[in-house]
Amino acid sequence: MNNILALAGVVIKELYRRKDFYVLFVLTAMITLMLGSVNIFSDQTIVRYLKDVCLLLIWISSLVIAITTAARQIPAERESRTIFPLLAKPVSRGELIVGKFLGCWLACGIALLVFYFFFGVITASREHAWPWAIYLQAVWLHWICLGIIVAMSLLGSIIFAAPSSNSTICFVVVLGILFAGGHLNRVALGMHGARGAVLYALYYLIPHLEWYDLRELVVHDWNSIAWLPWIGATIYGLLYAGFFLAAAWLAFRRRGLTL
Repeated sequence: MNNILALAGVVIKELYRRKDFYVLFVLTAMITLMLGSVNIFSDQTIVRYLKDVCLLLIWISSLVIAITTAARQIPAERESRTIFPLLAKPVSRGELIVGKFLGCWLACGIALLVFYFFFGVITASREHAWPWAIYLQAVWLHWICLGIIVAMSLLGSIIFAAPSSNSTICFVVVLGILFAGGHLNRVALGMHGARGAVLYALYYLIPHLEWYDLRELVVHDWNSIAWLPWIGATIYGLLYAGFFLAAAWLAFRRRGLTL
């Protein structure tokens, strides 16, 4: 466990030494503040559009941070050849995978807290209220979703040759699931034979990341979801993250370390 925590600490320090987080946060803050300063026909409900845009920017920024950070972990260690002294500590390949995952996931969690705190301050200044229950659920489920994505990106970093190709494929897969994953079963209803069966199987096999998007509830100030589905979504996400980590470990065991 000490090896895993040490590796995670290195990943967290690495992320906040880079400019990715700061650039994305400044862009999100500037765009949100610029939109918030606009007064369109004195419409007080414009705050909903402000919240929607801010949350969309937070989701985009978090996806960029999660995928790019996880995608470069193993390839960077191989290119700099620091992976050899790491595995000679002794640090097992499983500990390396779990440590990298934990570091990326915790770093994403810290970034999410900063982003959502800014979001809360902006909305509280407009609405003079802070519905903490739905905010807590939104942040937690967003973080669980990023855990699945980080594990998926780590698996891709072992399978694909370059971090750029891995990041591109992960972005395409994640966006495809977010926008189309929840509709595959409906599309399959209109198909017959093997194609419909394949779509149905795909619908039940993919991790449904769209379940973790609570933006509509936050934007429209709806009530928080029941705690039982919230816990179920948490367990579902952790199981998928564990599956991708196990697959990454198996792939890493079979793969050589030479460039």
